[in-house]
Amino acid sequence: MTKAGLSVTKPEGRGGYRCMPRAEIADGRYAVRAVEPQHIEAIRQWRNAQIDVLRQAAPISPQQQADYYAREIWPTKSVAEPRNILLIYLEDGEPIGYGGLVHIAWEHRRAEVSFLLDPAVPRSDQALGALFARFLKLMKELAFRDLGLMRLHTETYAIRHVHIATLEACGFRREGCLRHHVIIDGRPTDALLHGCLADDAVAE
Repeated sequence: MTKAGLSVTKPEGRGGYRCMPRAEIADGRYAVRAVEPQHIEAIRQWRNAQIDVLRQAAPISPQQQADYYAREIWPTKSVAEPRNILLIYLEDGEPIGYGGLVHIAWEHRRAEVSFLLDPAVPRSDQALGALFARFLKLMKELAFRDLGLMRLHTETYAIRHVHIATLEACGFRREGCLRHHVIIDGRPTDALLHGCLADDAVAE
């Protein structure tokens, strides 16, 4: 309430997810927190620059991006069980990527992990793998400790060798292969399925 006794409405898209007990989950220099309106233009550019590794058929316009978040993301921040939890990935407080838990099936206690880095910053394969590994650690903490989920899973195109090696080094087991699932640069490409259970994470 204000001094005049009037309610203050939070600007659309600001703030965290109701379902997350912590606004920010951190591990040293790295942290994740809810995506907010000031992040979505950078996210749009990151996605458009990496369409070949995403389930995205065409470039996204600024208006399409704003409409999607207004329709699908901002209203769900206040619900107990959102379908998607989108997070900005920070290094020393600066955005370097985004991702989160998507296609969440709360009744089955599972979610898919989404992850994408800013492609404008050149990094070695080793550095890319380390950043993804740190992000996976944060996602396990959010999913298994904070939200009580039981299973995380991913779908990764076979051209992403560093991504796949990092998943498997971080306790995600290869569970299947969708053969010739997509066409990338004119070539049929497999999609690999990986999964990690809360019990697996405890055993690490």
